[in-house]
Amino acid sequence: MAANMALLLVTGLAAGILGAILGIGGGMIVTPVITILMGVDIKYAIAASIIAVIATSSGATIAYLRDDLLNLRVAMFLEIATTVGAIVGAIAAGFVPGNFLYWLFGALLIFSTYNMVRKLMGKKDAIPAEADDKIADKLRLGGSYYDKSTGKNVDYSVTNVPGGFTMMFGAGLASGMLGIGSGAFKVIAMDTIMHMPLKPSSATSNLMMGVTAAASATVYFFNGSLQPGIAAPLAIGILLGATIGTRVMVLLPTRVLRMIFVPIMGYMGIQMLLKGFGVSI
Repeated sequence: MAANMALLLVTGLAAGILGAILGIGGGMIVTPVITILMGVDIKYAIAASIIAVIATSSGATIAYLRDDLLNLRVAMFLEIATTVGAIVGAIAAGFVPGNFLYWLFGALLIFSTYNMVRKLMGKKDAIPAEADDKIADKLRLGGSYYDKSTGKNVDYSVTNVPGGFTMMFGAGLASGMLGIGSGAFKVIAMDTIMHMPLKPSSATSNLMMGVTAAASATVYFFNGSLQPGIAAPLAIGILLGATIGTRVMVLLPTRVLRMIFVPIMGYMGIQMLLKGFGVSI
């Protein structure tokens, strides 16, 4: 029991650090670790991961607000889509077989890895939007932030808002079904589709994940999947890790963030796919 508690705390610490740095919420790390290493049923792991996502978001958002990296207007607008998707996904998860959840989770991780590898191979960040589109202009979604790694103030525009909004509904659906916060989808929506810079995309993703996860956590609480003995130590470790991760993220170049993301997501994606087929390595 003590060993499991220690493993949960360490897992939470690692998930909090990486989740805050990459804007992925920590759920993508928590669920594979506690299902593969501890043998926890995936439906209980998903419910615990929802709490982990809320903890990561809470710890990271405070720091990113202080650093003025968050785009609150983008977050609040896109959260409409993710919250609806999260509630639908949490309800649907109760009717989906465990093996399918493993396959879906693994496929999501592999897709996220592929997207980051593609950006790394291009040797440059996504091309920034030259001007806000009509919706972004009307809602004043453009913003600016101070990049500590370059020592420069960066102004940016937001485009393709309908595409990002649609992607966010899918992110919410994945969050509710898999307990992951779907930060990878959120970052992709803002960084790749809406052409926001990666750092404000990651910071804004952290804020949004907490709101999305809170919507689906209610469903898991009432269906009995939420186990305090698993969720509580994870949350403690994650709050500590998120505090560390936010201090590290603002100092790292964007390319380094992607290089951290790729091997972690790729390895866990393969593990989860194999788990769905009943194979453990």
